[in-house]
Amino acid sequence: MSSEPQVTMYSTVWCGYCQRLKAQMTREGLTYREVDIEVDPEAAAFVETANGGNQTVPTLLFSDGTTMTNPPIRDVVTKVAELAG
Repeated sequence: MSSEPQVTMYSTVWCGYCQRLKAQMTREGLTYREVDIEVDPEAAAFVETANGGNQTVPTLLFSDGTTMTNPPIRDVVTKVAELAG
C-alpha cells in the first residue's frame, strides 16, 4: 500500500471507539492521519457536517471525499483497497 495516508481519522483522546479503530488499522497496516476535533474547530465543524450536526467520532474521511462513522475495520480495509486500485 501507499505510504501516503488515504484516510483521515477525526477523533478525541478520550474516545474508546477511536482507540480501538486506531489499533485495528495499525494491525492491518493502514496508514492514517489523525485529527483531534477538540483542538481543531474546523475539524469539529467538518465532523458535524458529516454526521447530521453531531460530533460523532471516529469519523473517517477518505481520499475520494467519502466518510464513514465508527465503521467496522473490514469496511475500512475494503474501502482503502478500492482506493488503492
